[in-house]
Amino acid sequence: MAPLPPEFLATAIEAVIRAGDLQMAKFGTGIRVDKKGAIDLVTEVDVEVERMFRAMVAQRFPGHDVLAEEFTTAPTGARHRWVFDPLDGTTNFAHGVPIFCASLALEIDGAAAVAAVYDPNRKELFTAEAGAGARLNGRPLQVSANATVLDSMLVTGFPYHVQQSPDEFLRVFGQVLKHARAVRRLGSAAIDICWVAAGRMDGFWEASLKPWDTRAAALILEEAGGRVTAMDGGAWVPDNGDILATNGVIHDEVLAILR
Repeated sequence: MAPLPPEFLATAIEAVIRAGDLQMAKFGTGIRVDKKGAIDLVTEVDVEVERMFRAMVAQRFPGHDVLAEEFTTAPTGARHRWVFDPLDGTTNFAHGVPIFCASLALEIDGAAAVAAVYDPNRKELFTAEAGAGARLNGRPLQVSANATVLDSMLVTGFPYHVQQSPDEFLRVFGQVLKHARAVRRLGSAAIDICWVAAGRMDGFWEASLKPWDTRAAALILEEAGGRVTAMDGGAWVPDNGDILATNGVIHDEVLAILR
């Protein structure tokens, strides 16, 4: 694979850091919160950050497509597509919980090539380029070496429609609880997966996610030595919604528990 133009990663980094600055400027200030669903929130910050990013891409890469959470634009079939979550962890943000981030990936011909996730509360910038490894604030990332689920800390999330059919999600959650050292629920899929990449967590699973929730963090995890599949063990397809992301060593054991 030919080296990527450096402006791709530079733009990804600039975008998520600018997003984080906008998030922190409004965090805890009584911002406007609207509902997209019964428990699915959107804030004025989600909208402001996405507008900023779309303007940046339009200026720098006018031929590129953008897939992002808050605004829909018709795809043009461009080879390059930016996949952006302006505020992953909106519910946390709206409640004053400091676990949220901006998440951005660049796909080229459908494959993730560049990724950046920025957690402004901890000032942690996770980055990756396909084939070139993953980094946290410039330092190489490596997944944990924990070899069993019993020795592992796992992390998960529940979809916005969990109240309509909680039993299946709780059944799976209960099965994992029986086997793992601990299970956490942080409220930001991108941070969850990046923390697996950093070796803080050993595995993450969730259903009903969107590509902007996972596209960047999944590349970061794979470049840190982790493994990503669907929850049934098949190939992971970002548009299909479900994901299992682990350090690789415990992956098959988690798959067996989820089944």
